[in-house]
Amino acid sequence: MSERPEKRSWYASAKDSDSVTSAVRAILLSYEDKMPQVFKSITADNGSEFSNLAELGTDKEIAVYFSHPYASYERGTNERHNGLIRRFIKKGQPIHTYSDEKIEQVESWLNQLPRKILDYQTPDEAFAQCLDSVA
Repeated sequence: MSERPEKRSWYASAKDSDSVTSAVRAILLSYEDKMPQVFKSITADNGSEFSNLAELGTDKEIAVYFSHPYASYERGTNERHNGLIRRFIKKGQPIHTYSDEKIEQVESWLNQLPRKILDYQTPDEAFAQCLDSVA
């Protein structure tokens, strides 16, 4: 899951719709007091693993959008992050075959990578500022 304005990402080993929904719910709940200001919408592709996200959106009052098939341009941040993740997790290799430790290493690396679009801040730094501003 990627938070678009600050490019902060969270990853979990999930292979079906229930585990994906549980992982997203856990992320949202960890920021529950600031959730409405930070997470305004979720955009997913049409994979079956995302089929339960619509009900999560109604539970949490977050708009849930599904991109059109073969329209990667509708999920630009996600596609950019997928390219960066491929440095560690090869295309076609299911993420659930990797250890939680490896997934956490990739997540940490990605969130500590300075970005030009963030004026060379890391996503972690930009997200922390965002959280502070919605105090």
